[in-house]
Amino acid sequence: MAAADDSFDQNDGDDLFQYEEEETGEPQSEVTIASGTGGRKRLFSKELRCMMYGFGDDQNPYTESVDLLEDLVIEFITQMTQRAMEVGRSGRVQVEDVMYLIRKDKRKYARVHDLLNMNEELKKARKAFDEVKYAGT
Repeated sequence: MAAADDSFDQNDGDDLFQYEEEETGEPQSEVTIASGTGGRKRLFSKELRCMMYGFGDDQNPYTESVDLLEDLVIEFITQMTQRAMEVGRSGRVQVEDVMYLIRKDKRKYARVHDLLNMNEELKKARKAFDEVKYAGT
């Protein structure tokens, strides 16, 4: 067990990072994660931090953890979108296409079905609220 710990300490995680170099061959001062998404704006950081905290992580999780999770989420969304575009009408992604892709994953299918039902209920409630609001004036 100690040998494994020693080898980990010697590695220092250098293989996790990719140093960008200019044409001159000199390393830049910034280090970019190997996935190549170091310079792009993070879209879901706030939501992912809250979700991580809700699932038992620290209230302020490591930025690297949030970034890694966001990279996984973006990759999943991209792959599902591309697959949905191949399945349905070209150039358009519809709910039915996504439902078709996740039909074999019972948990995802049930969750999407529940969310779609809840969305319909919220639409009906908003419509009823607006009708009552306008009828009262």
